[in-house]
Amino acid sequence: MAKSRLIGNRTNKMMVQAMQQRAFDVRGRTFQITLLAMLLISLFILTVLIVDVVIDSWGILTGRPGGFLSGTMRSLSDDPKQGVHQALVGTFWIAVFVVVLSFPIGICAAIWLEEYALKNRFTRFIELNIRNLAGVPSIVYGLLGLFLFVKGLEGLTGGKSIASAGITLAILVLPIVIITAQEAIRAVPQELKEGAYGVGATKWAMVRSQVLPYAAPGIFTGTLLSMSRGIGEAAPLLLVGAVSGRLGSNSGFFDLSGVTAEHFMAMPVIIVEWVQNSGRDPGFAEAAAAAIVVLLVFVILMNAAAIFLRNHFEKKRG
Repeated sequence: MAKSRLIGNRTNKMMVQAMQQRAFDVRGRTFQITLLAMLLISLFILTVLIVDVVIDSWGILTGRPGGFLSGTMRSLSDDPKQGVHQALVGTFWIAVFVVVLSFPIGICAAIWLEEYALKNRFTRFIELNIRNLAGVPSIVYGLLGLFLFVKGLEGLTGGKSIASAGITLAILVLPIVIITAQEAIRAVPQELKEGAYGVGATKWAMVRSQVLPYAAPGIFTGTLLSMSRGIGEAAPLLLVGAVSGRLGSNSGFFDLSGVTAEHFMAMPVIIVEWVQNSGRDPGFAEAAAAAIVVLLVFVILMNAAAIFLRNHFEKKRG
């Protein structure tokens, strides 16, 4: 009896000491405060950048928002027809190419690597190279697009065209799509797969009925966010034919004739050009800021679509 009471007293003392250490965990609190400070600093910097861009573009956004969106780019900053319509059309079709090419290929590659491929040196070598390709500078993909799609396959792509740019950026984001899809597939609980096999499902039936529905939110979120990176790249577009100035025709969003036409425009290229010209003409700084806001809205809309799809599939998985 006395022995059990002694053990109980020791246990109580240990619990009190543990609670006191937890209450006065200086290192833990310091680490927590540091993380919070880093988050607040990041948000502050982002807020300052956005506010600065919006202030610089306020004159155009409030004065002629419709004209800026529908106008064609000219070399004069005070031209009333100055706008980003042709660049928006080019960016839209580049995004379409990225979605159509990189998403199916990347998701299928991730499914094969995670569910069908044997875990051996060959597959490990493939996965290592995919991760290495995700870190390759975008200018390298631009050179690849220049020599392969602009010059090598000029008869199919139209040379320096939207098609060449779209295929190049699809290859640029493909490693990221594969990696994000792999991570989403790995998060599928093993019990779901075993349950499907337990009722006699084939490998394909298991993937279709269990793996893809469960992994769909992560797959769509990751792939759409990777596209946001792709459409913001300027270096590859400059190499594969993006131009500044004004194109001869002002095609609409759904005019397919411009997809393989020689030369095109894109939002990142216009922004770079106007920033460079802002030194000799301050009016270009305002136009560049307005173009940045338009591109930000474009990216935010894509991110909103990713969130909507994620929530939709999470409800279905529910």
